[in-house]
Amino acid sequence: MESIKKSTLDFLTELKCNNNRDWFVANRPRYLNAKDNFESFVQEIINKIILFEPVMKGLEAKSCVFRINRDIRFSNDKSLYKSHFGAFIVRGGKKNGDKFAGYYFHIEPGKSIMAGGAYTPPSQWLSAIREKISDTADEFIKITHTKDFIKYFGAIDGEKLKTAPKGYPANHPYIELLKFKSYLVVNEVSDKMVISNDFIDHVVNVFKAMKPLNDYLNN
Repeated sequence: MESIKKSTLDFLTELKCNNNRDWFVANRPRYLNAKDNFESFVQEIINKIILFEPVMKGLEAKSCVFRINRDIRFSNDKSLYKSHFGAFIVRGGKKNGDKFAGYYFHIEPGKSIMAGGAYTPPSQWLSAIREKISDTADEFIKITHTKDFIKYFGAIDGEKLKTAPKGYPANHPYIELLKFKSYLVVNEVSDKMVISNDFIDHVVNVFKAMKPLNDYLNN
C-alpha cells in the first residue's frame, strides 16, 4: 500500500525556501519522485472512494492532480511554484470542480488538509443550494450534526454575506445558513500523521464522513 514519504514533505519544505527555476531544475529528479509518490497515493484514495462513490469508477489520479506551476499572470505573488501538492477527486476530474462537490486532498508541510463541499460555487449552483436549504433545512442540519461530521469537521466553514442574500428575508429562520458563499468542510492533519501508515485510513474515513454533505450539495 502506498504511503506519503518523508522525502515528499522534505522536497516541498525546501521548494518553499528555494522557489526559483534554477533550484527547481537542479532538483527535478526529486520533484518527479515526490510527484509520483503523491499521484500513487491519490490513486489509492480514488480506488477506496469508488467503493462508496461508484460514480468515480475509472477516474485516474492524473485528471485530479493540479500542476505545481503557479499561474502568476494576475497575482502579486510571483513565486513560480506551489509549495504543496493538491488533487480534487470529483466526477470527471478536477475540471468539473465548479459543477460538483467532491473531495480535495492537499499535502503541504504544516498545512495538510482534506476538504470538500462547494467552494465558491457559480451563482446558479449557489442559488440552487440556498433554495434547497431553505426548503429542507432539517435535512441539512441533520447531516452537519452527525457524530462523524462533528468529529472530523466541527462545523460548516466558508465566507459569508454580511446581509441576507437576495430573495430571502432577514428574519428567515435559517438565514445564517443561507448567508454562506461557500459550503466547505476542512480536516487538518499533522505532518506526523501524513507520513504514518494510518494516513490512508484516516483520509478515507474523513471522505466517508464528507459524502452525505457532498450528496446533498450535488442533488
